[in-house]
Amino acid sequence: MNYKHYLDFAKDLSFQAGKISLEYYQKDVATDYKKDNSPVTAADRAVEQYIRGRIEKSYPGHGILGEEYGVQSRAESSIRWIIDPIDGTKSFMRGVPLYAVLIGMEVDGVMRAGAAYFPALDEMLCAADGEGCWWNGKRAHVSEVERLEDAFVCFTSVRSDMKEKNSRLWSGIKDRAYALRGWSDSYGYLAVATGRAEIVLDPVMNIWDCGPFPPIFREAGGFFGSWDGIEGHTHGEALACNAKLLPLLQTLR
Repeated sequence: MNYKHYLDFAKDLSFQAGKISLEYYQKDVATDYKKDNSPVTAADRAVEQYIRGRIEKSYPGHGILGEEYGVQSRAESSIRWIIDPIDGTKSFMRGVPLYAVLIGMEVDGVMRAGAAYFPALDEMLCAADGEGCWWNGKRAHVSEVERLEDAFVCFTSVRSDMKEKNSRLWSGIKDRAYALRGWSDSYGYLAVATGRAEIVLDPVMNIWDCGPFPPIFREAGGFFGSWDGIEGHTHGEALACNAKLLPLLQTLR
């Protein structure tokens, strides 16, 4: 299958959806809290409704899964769009510009195309299998760093779930890495995919929080998957890194 058309669609859709999010950005936006105490704003809902409407109009036979409205139609479809209208809502609420609109296309359980757009930064990261990884219109590639002692490591939180998930891996990385930076949520993945950092670790990962990243990292020459080195978006956790560091990270487990 040729995925270029889907890549172009995801890129434009995430850009237009991002423009909607900016209408709420750094304003007193209405906010509710879910059962797990995570926030959801009027912006999250408005952006997801827009994305769903565009997908349903352009691809009426495709399934859709979104963070705010779940699965609402065509769950049996072999093609499914996975969306997070605002990845990094806590950052968004505080006026921090590191949030992103995430749109990914899954075919028979494998993510094949997607886009991550950072509206407040106006940075676009997108890819599709066989079409390359693109950052603001230029080819993107992971770094060639081979040693942890030279690596930048990103994370969202270092609370107990990080320590409990795999204390040996986390300890081995944090004790040797050149720099640890809390560039959280999707921004850390943007940094690694574009060669500005080397590793991201998330002990907890929902599939809508990472939809576009498997094809982005495949096409950028890196890895996205579980902490034990299995590629994919359904492991409930996430590790992204450049290809040269992946074997070393596995020895730390």
